[in-house]
Order: sequence, then C-alpha cells, then structure tokens
Amino acid sequence: MVFGVVPPEIFENRQNFIEVARAGIPGAWVKGLIDATGLRDTFVTILGVTSSNLSRIYKRKALNREDSEEVLDTVRLLRQAAQVWESEDAAMQWLKSEVPALGGVRPISLFDTFEGRRWVSQVLRKIEYGDFS
Repeated sequence: MVFGVVPPEIFENRQNFIEVARAGIPGAWVKGLIDATGLRDTFVTILGVTSSNLSRIYKRKALNREDSEEVLDTVRLLRQAAQVWESEDAAMQWLKSEVPALGGVRPISLFDTFEGRRWVSQVLRKIEYGDFS
C-alpha cells in the first residue's frame, strides 16, 4: 500500500493506472492519503476544492477521471520519493524542504501541475542515480 492507502499494483503498469483512473478512485482514498501524509492543502489545491468542501470528496463513491488521475499521479510521485529516500518519512521531509535543483522551491509546492510533478520526478531520478542530492 502507498502510504497505507493506495494498492501498489495500480502502479505496476500503465494499463492498471489508466483503468483505475478511468473508473474513478474512491473518495475515501483521498481522506486516507491526507491522514497518512498530512498534505491536506496539497490535495485541496490538486482537486480544486475549498478546504471546507473536501469532506464532500471523501464521501464520493468514485471521483471523476480527471481528479482520479491527478490524485494517482501525485501518489505515484510520493511513492517515487519514498523509494528514492528509502522511507516515507524521509521523502516527506525532502518534499517539504527547499531544493536548489528546483529553483529553491519546495517540491510539494509544484504538485499542483502536471509539469511541476514531472520536474520533481526528474530531480528524484537524478538523485537516485547520483547526479545531485
């Protein structure tokens, strides 16, 4: 499970990811992810809702494809960070720290766009292969 919530087999291949995104993830997963990561503000931004409306998301049987894909892509990146840093705690610490390779911004602040997540992913790959830390 990713941060104790999302089944890892979703990320084993692209077909699994696409099928789950199309079907829609349960709103309860969003609550579980927020509880596990403490990234409430991040998920509020990703989902384009207000903090007070987030509880409505939790109750949904299935999020729409767009929101599901945003959440799953975010989880994929959280998972990548945990693998690179070898723990969820170390990953969360890095995600909340200013990173010179990202122009001095906190990686988590880039999660609201696809391009931002892709940039963070590229930096994580470089760290993994020893290009920089």
